[in-house]
Amino acid sequence: MKQKIFLFLWLFASTAFAQKGKNTENIFIITLDGLRWQELFYGADSLLIDDSGYVEDPGALVNEFWDHDYQTRREKLMPFFWNTIAKEGQLYGNRKYDNKVDCTNKMWFSYPGYNEILCGFADDERINSNDKKPNPNVTILEYLNQQKKYKGKVSAFGSWDVFPYILNEERSGVPVNAGFAKAQEDLTEREKFLNKIQDEIRGPWGGVRLDVFTHHYAMEELKKNKPKVLYIAYGETDDYAHDGEYDQYLKSAHQTDAYIREVWDFAQSHDQYKGKTTFVITTDHGRGTQPKDTWRDHGASVPNAGEIWIAVIGPDTPALGEIKKAGQYYQNQLAKSAVAFLRIDYSAQQEVGKVVSPMFK
Repeated sequence: MKQKIFLFLWLFASTAFAQKGKNTENIFIITLDGLRWQELFYGADSLLIDDSGYVEDPGALVNEFWDHDYQTRREKLMPFFWNTIAKEGQLYGNRKYDNKVDCTNKMWFSYPGYNEILCGFADDERINSNDKKPNPNVTILEYLNQQKKYKGKVSAFGSWDVFPYILNEERSGVPVNAGFAKAQEDLTEREKFLNKIQDEIRGPWGGVRLDVFTHHYAMEELKKNKPKVLYIAYGETDDYAHDGEYDQYLKSAHQTDAYIREVWDFAQSHDQYKGKTTFVITTDHGRGTQPKDTWRDHGASVPNAGEIWIAVIGPDTPALGEIKKAGQYYQNQLAKSAVAFLRIDYSAQQEVGKVVSPMFK
C-alpha cells in the first residue's frame, strides 16, 4: 500500500513539473543594473527630477518624463514594460501592494546579486566583493550548457567587464562578450563596425562600456547564431546613478526599455522564437531612498537597497500584469524558475530558491 501511495505521489509530482513551460523552448534573461523598483512602478521621482542638483536641464527632463499621474509617468519612462509586459506578462515588486521582492544576499551590490540571480542562492562567504575572481558556483547558463539540448546554444553579453568572471567563462564554456570585448569569428558587417567604433567611443567609465554596444552585439548574435539561452546584462543605469546624474539614469532606463522591446520584437518575428520564448527580467540590487542622496548608492549600509523587482513574459506565463496581491518573493527564486520554463529540474550544490508558481499556467 505504501509503495502504491509513493508511486502515485511521484507520478503526480512528475506530471505537475512537466506542465511547467509547456511551450517555452528558449529562455532570455535580461538584467538592468541597479534600477530601483520606485522608478519602474512610479516613474520619475519628484524629489529628484526637478531642482535636485542631479539634473542638468530640469525643464527638459520634466517635459520628457513627468506627469502628476504615476501611471502616466511610468509609461513615459518604460513604455514596453507598461504597454506590453503589464498586459501580456507579470510584474512583481510593487511594495505599495505589499508585493515584495528582496535579495537574500546581504551584500546588496552587483557580483553577489548576479550570483544569486544566476545560481539560485546567495554565497556571502565567497561572493562578497566585485573583484574579478572566477565564480566558484555553477550558474544556470553553465548548467544548461552542460545539457545536450543546449550545448553550444548559450550566449551572454554584458556591459560590465566582470561578467566573464561571474559566469566563469573559462570553466563553463559559455561565450561572454562583456566590458570592451569585441565580436569574434565569422563577423557580420555590423559586428566589424561595432568592433571599430567601440575603440573610438569609450564612454565615461573604465570597466563598463555603453549599453549600445552590449545590445547590438547581442542582436547580431541572435540574428547569426540563434541561441536558445541568452543573457543580456545592461549596466548604464547603475553607473549614471553612482555619478549622481539622475537625468541620464532615467534616459538610460528609457533606452533600455526600447532595447528590450527590440529583442522582443525580433523574437516575435522568427519561427525559432515566436510563441516559444520566455523573457525573465530583473535587477541585481536596489538603491537608497531616504534621505534622497542615498539613491546614488547601494550596499549593506544603505537601507532598502536589497529591494528589487521581477518581470516575466512568455507563452507559459498567465497575463496577470502588475501583481497587486501581497506576497514575498526572493532573488534566489529566479534561477530555478527560469530553468523550469524549459522543463528541466535545476539542482545545484546548495539549496536553491523555489519556483515562483504564479509565473506558470
